[in-house]
Amino acid sequence: MSVIEFGPQITGDLDAASSREWLVTDGLGGYAMGTVSGLATRRYHGLLMVAKAPPIGRMLALAALDPVLTIGDATVRLATHEWGDGTIAPNGHVHLESFELRDGLPKWRWAVGDVVLEAELAMMYGRPAVGVVYRLERAPGPVRLDIEALCTWRDAHGERGAWGEPAMERTEDGFVFEAEYRVRGPNFDPSGASWFTGVRHREEAARGLSATEDLWFAGRFRAELEPGATTSVEAWADDTYMPTPAAPLMVAAARRRCAALVMRAKPNDDIDRTLALAADQFIVTTPSGPTVVAGYPWFGDWSRDTMTSYEGLFLHTNRWDEGRTLLLRAADGLSEGMLANTADAGGLEYNTVDGTMWFLHAVGRHVALAGDSDLAGELRDALLEIIQHHQAGTRFGIHVDTDGLVTQGAEGWALTWMDARVDGVPVTPRTGKPVEVNALWVNGLRTVAQLLTDLKDSAAAEVSAAADLAAGSFAARFTSPAGGLLDVADPDDASVRPNQLLAASLPLGPCHDREAAAAIVRACGPLVSALGMRSLSPNDNRFTGSHRGDSAARDRAYHQGTVWPWVIGPYVDACRVAGISTSGVLDGLYAHLRDWGLGSVSETTDGDAPFGATGCPFQAWSVAELLRAKRSLHG
Repeated sequence: MSVIEFGPQITGDLDAASSREWLVTDGLGGYAMGTVSGLATRRYHGLLMVAKAPPIGRMLALAALDPVLTIGDATVRLATHEWGDGTIAPNGHVHLESFELRDGLPKWRWAVGDVVLEAELAMMYGRPAVGVVYRLERAPGPVRLDIEALCTWRDAHGERGAWGEPAMERTEDGFVFEAEYRVRGPNFDPSGASWFTGVRHREEAARGLSATEDLWFAGRFRAELEPGATTSVEAWADDTYMPTPAAPLMVAAARRRCAALVMRAKPNDDIDRTLALAADQFIVTTPSGPTVVAGYPWFGDWSRDTMTSYEGLFLHTNRWDEGRTLLLRAADGLSEGMLANTADAGGLEYNTVDGTMWFLHAVGRHVALAGDSDLAGELRDALLEIIQHHQAGTRFGIHVDTDGLVTQGAEGWALTWMDARVDGVPVTPRTGKPVEVNALWVNGLRTVAQLLTDLKDSAAAEVSAAADLAAGSFAARFTSPAGGLLDVADPDDASVRPNQLLAASLPLGPCHDREAAAAIVRACGPLVSALGMRSLSPNDNRFTGSHRGDSAARDRAYHQGTVWPWVIGPYVDACRVAGISTSGVLDGLYAHLRDWGLGSVSETTDGDAPFGATGCPFQAWSVAELLRAKRSLHG
């Protein structure tokens, strides 16, 4: 059982409770998401976010269900909202006695004198459906509970204003909103329906984005509750007239599924259990098969993130079958020897130099850990296609040079994982031969050569020769006079970044002897933080220790000092190869599981202490690499 709990010292502190976010996913790319306090601090917060084109095309549907208690003559509102002028009203968090995230499901407990109300939320896996169960835990007598529905239907990345009255259709147990989703509950009363204008989202304001929107108060559900009694509200969007189970059944089904996932992952401790559930949030089903959401709340599927995360998300949670299907599907999408980077912008974009090489690594790890030699045979042609296209040259100047190493670059593009651009200009273009790309290339060539050898395929010799050439050139070209490795060769760039760790961390990488790995680890010493690896040394005059501000400020800092938790995985591996102790290196990330995205790991943090979390609160490769690193250290 995985449990994260907070008492009134956190729940009653609006800033502390509102900086901790929970996430429940539906397995399609949709989700429910919010804060411990109940305050919606992001435009992405709400109880039903629907992925219309799984895993993307997200639309916010049911924004909130506000509970209101009537105890005798007193009315107590338990919701918490912030308005455009900064006013907090109502301030129901002051009544919030506790919050817990148990098996991934959030539960709130409010106390108003001797009256205690609980609410628990779950989603239905495989359908865009959410349910909330309310239970009157304790009271001296009957209590009336009103549940006020705040609705919208708009793109996840935007806002909606009070432009006309939305279309609502009454049903016998609730309503249908704009023919898109249905909400069901007890004794629905639509009287007083109107716009709530000027709802403020403080996190959007901090990111320099539009921070207010309007929500439609659709009406209220009402229940008279005796102590121990429950009532519930459900909302769903796949077919507005398709019956959905009552919320208590959703909660029970979600708990059974969580238990099965944890058991399948064979955890050693509660952190393993927490990470297994966190990993599940990113694995989604689409009409064409399983894929990975790179991060919540705003990313879809990105091949680089998917393949970097593959071992942690699928292999260390024993989800071999889904992973195998994903790898076969990825191979079917190859174009000119490249995986598409993302379709988040609406069309496929083949603009990554490393995503395809991470695919080679993922295939190798799958075969090695699952013993699935048949997969190598099925992917044989795809693996050779990747190598041949890179040798001949493919998009954006990506090609194998005469020394056997991969070079790349095109004006206006940043093709490595350090891909931030401001006004179309790359912050870290890294044109030439990036160190991690070529570490991945050597590792990929050796992986394919090994797989072909096991298949007794005659092509193995040619691939092996290419691997030997690349590995020899790597040793000659990347050694830095300052220690460790260059970040980029041809033209040379000796910036101290964590990319060089992959040369030592990859199982078939080019620097897998103890002395070379130790030199890399020593060089990366200034990058180590409590929550991962800085993207640039603090000793560099370009170092930016704060990942804050508007979009341009954040993008400029994104890879110029910002900490990336996912790189802790390569660091741990490199230390192991070098024989250097990693005692306590993951402790900060274990503690972080309770700090921001609850039960998960953030995309990034500030480069300076106290390393405040930034970016997505829930990030796939951050979770995957922490899980993988923990397993590699402790089994």
